[in-house]
Amino acid sequence: MLGKVNHIAIAVPDMAAATATYRDTLGAKVSPPQALPEHGVTVVFVELPNTKVELLEPLGDASPISTFLEKSPAGGMHHICYEVDDIVAARDRLAANGARVLGDGNPKIGAHGKPVLFLHPKDFFGTLVELEEV
Repeated sequence: MLGKVNHIAIAVPDMAAATATYRDTLGAKVSPPQALPEHGVTVVFVELPNTKVELLEPLGDASPISTFLEKSPAGGMHHICYEVDDIVAARDRLAANGARVLGDGNPKIGAHGKPVLFLHPKDFFGTLVELEEV
């Protein structure tokens, strides 16, 4: 069911500083910031040869990243995203096996313009999991 790792997401308190660190200190290619109001975040993707790192900054007061940063003010790993061929089939299989899909259970369009779902971290050893249909 799972494909490759699409990206690893890191919540950051200062997008400009985080982007500069990845670009200038580590020499990585970074995308321009992209606001995703439906998800309450602004994202930047760090392009790597084998995957991406997604930097997340809160967008608005109701952002789930604001809550994350209250607990971890310096930022930190937020989630890991795996690719799947059929997100609805993956959701149904996971739900049948007791995994909890966050939100209303229906895919939303993510930063790459593709359907995504998030799975409850308590069902995956403390790790928030995102699935993205490819």
